[in-house]
Amino acid sequence: MKNKFPKPLEKGAKIALISPAGSVIPAQLEKGIEIIKKKGYVPILGENLYTQFSNGYSYAGTEAQRTQDLNWALNDPEISAIWASRGGYGCQHLVENLNLKGFKKNPKWYIGYSDNTVIQSFLLKKGFSSIHGQTIKTSSFGVTKESYNLIFDVLKGKTLQYDIKAHALNKKGNISGELIGGNLALIYALLGTKYSFDFTDKILFIEDIGENFYALDRMMMSLELAGVFTKIKGLIVGGMTNMANEKDNKEYEESFDSFAYKIISDRLVKYKFPVVFGFPNGHIYDNRPLIIGAMVQMKVEKKVNITF
Repeated sequence: MKNKFPKPLEKGAKIALISPAGSVIPAQLEKGIEIIKKKGYVPILGENLYTQFSNGYSYAGTEAQRTQDLNWALNDPEISAIWASRGGYGCQHLVENLNLKGFKKNPKWYIGYSDNTVIQSFLLKKGFSSIHGQTIKTSSFGVTKESYNLIFDVLKGKTLQYDIKAHALNKKGNISGELIGGNLALIYALLGTKYSFDFTDKILFIEDIGENFYALDRMMMSLELAGVFTKIKGLIVGGMTNMANEKDNKEYEESFDSFAYKIISDRLVKYKFPVVFGFPNGHIYDNRPLIIGAMVQMKVEKKVNITF
């Protein structure tokens, strides 16, 4: 079954801004909201966009409030796209109570990354693609203009193509398949649930931030023990940053931590599928969008080409 892509957005289209996980304050979204306006779209703020609810973590409202906002954005016929304010933690709270009745009649792009991987896996299980890209809130290190511009290209109906530098750990090959994945911690957290990605014959993308090296290996081991690496056709590895602790890791601020990459590569030695390291997507300055659920052509030779 071919996954559904939403219709291209016209100028003046309304984009819902919601906070499905961690809390934000207005100052953190000002830049992103201004970009949306300059691109000719109308940002519509969810009722609980700036709500704060402390319960061992600063959530953007209770589970009921965050679910309410997401269901509104999914089903309101006047909304043409949904853009998450940030990730953090909390999207797992929502998936049991999401309603796609109106969404199925009027599919729309869902944009986000990090914890939003949960929502994107949920949508893909229902046959709908989404954009794994920069949230409205930018990290302290900022984000490139291209990271946002390419999202708007997708919203307009344009395709994506990436040519990136070869990496010493890459595994060569030429394959095509449906792209799945997102934040590794959430892919790992969904294993064994009905919301987990279907890995069979897919190209898997992973990225992460702030994990100890042993925790990264534990997640890779869990994927291996779950048989993920015997099912996928290829792997794309994005940002691995702020790993371990700043005091001991000289590459703590680097986008593509070399020891994290070694841990991942070591787990893949016995598998033959092509692998791309160093893709510019994740909790990094150059966070270029991917389309979850899209068919991708991946060529890994002396140069790397990924075409949607």
